[in-house]
This record gives sequence, C-alpha cells and structure tokens, in this order.
Amino acid sequence: MKVTWEEAGWEQLTPRVGRRRLPVWDCTVGLVVGEGGALIVDAGSSLAEGARLRGEAQALAGRRVTFLALTHPHFDHVLGAAAFAGAEVLVAGGSAEVYEHGREELYADAVRGGLDARAAEDAADTLVRPRHYVWGTWHLELTGGVEVLLVRTGEGHTAHDLVVVVPGEPTVVFCGDLVEESGEPQAGPDAVPSRWPGALDRLLDLGGEDALYVPGHGAVVDAGFVRSQRDALAARFGVPGSATAGLATPGLATPGFATPGFATPGFDASDFGVSR
Repeated sequence: MKVTWEEAGWEQLTPRVGRRRLPVWDCTVGLVVGEGGALIVDAGSSLAEGARLRGEAQALAGRRVTFLALTHPHFDHVLGAAAFAGAEVLVAGGSAEVYEHGREELYADAVRGGLDARAAEDAADTLVRPRHYVWGTWHLELTGGVEVLLVRTGEGHTAHDLVVVVPGEPTVVFCGDLVEESGEPQAGPDAVPSRWPGALDRLLDLGGEDALYVPGHGAVVDAGFVRSQRDALAARFGVPGSATAGLATPGLATPGFATPGFATPGFDASDFGVSR
C-alpha cells in the first residue's frame, strides 16, 4: 500500500524526491521515484536499518527499489546494502578494494562507532559487491522522464566520493559527506584534503545556485552554505589558489571514529581528526 512521504517519516523535496535522516549517526538516505523503479541513495548502518528503509521506500514508491547508489564506503552509509536484494548497486570508480576486501575494516569501524558487534559482523559478512563502478558521469533513466546523474566528483571526504544529482525545479544534489550540516566536516585517514575544495567546486557546478543540497549529515542547505564550507576547508587545508588559503580555521576536525586501513599518502591523518 502506497503511503505519503509524511506518513512514512520522510521529508519530501520534490514530487519524486525525498530524504530521511536516520537516528544515532544522523546519516541521510535519499529516494528517487520513477515510473518503473526507484533509486535509494545510501543504505544505513546495519541490515536491520537497511530492511526498514527498503520497506519504507517500497511503500512510498509503490514499487521495488531497483537501484542503490552508495556515496562513499563508510559503515553508516553502506552496511545496510545487503537488505536491498535485487537492486543494482552503483559506487564510485576506484573503490573496489574497499567493497571487495575491506569488510574487516568496516566491521572494526562500525564497532568503534557504537554499532552492536553482532549487527556489524552480520552486515560486513554480507556486504554486497557493487555491479557498477562510476567513473565520470553515469546517466540513469528511471522511466517516466525521471533522469538521475551519478557523478564521481573527485577525491575529498574519501578517495571514492559519489554524488547523485536529480535535475529539476529545483535540482536536488545528494552530496554524501562531502558536505555536512549537523557538524563540522570530518577528514580521516581515507580523506584527500588537498582535493576536497575542488570536489565541492564541481558539486556546485553540477547543482547550480538554486539547487537543494542534501548533506550526508544534517539539514538540507543551499549553494551559499556549500560555498562557505568549501572556503573553510580550503583555508583549513591551505589549498593553493584559494583566497583564504593559509588562514586558520579551527574546529574542522571533529573527534569521532576512524576508518583505518585506507590511508592516503601525502598527509598525516592525525592532523585531521577522524571520519564517518
């Protein structure tokens, strides 16, 4: 039985697009509804959470979830993926090592972050292997005139960030953790700080000035918020070419939980806090 966005506890952004803020880690999940199928953006932190999301999404869409896009390989965004049986899973190109061989690291990160050890083990053991790795831009047609763009914007919050753009009036951009509103952006061992501001420049080019930008954590924001966060990150990491490069911007590294095992050469992770 089909329900309304409000009845399901989701926030409707456009007639065919909505999002849900999950408890505990305040992770955002998105839903795009087409005539013949639906796309979920991120899967939650456990199999139980993923199953609840699948049920809600199917009730909202009136049809099964056909695609699952994962914005980046952190446990609170991916460990519910196996609950979406039959959905085609799309992730950023270059992340195969994490999804195919990084289960132990995801499990350890989830437990450190507070997820029950048994739930973390079950989810990590059944983590699905993606079907599609997105390099550049992937055009997805959900039928009924619903177009979705999946874009690998370049490294930033992780080395494998994917954003989901739903063109329209307004355009909706699911940013993953490239943008955070409920806390300062977190950069951990798998972040690429020198390229993060550039990824946000690309994100702004994709969405434009009037888009709704959906952070990985927190409330929906506008282009001005994304631009301010871009400038703060450029200042914090001293990115060349930024008008604010070299200025001190304390507080961008917020204590939390780490993701070991995927360190990126060229910086000391201890300088930048930890990541979701």
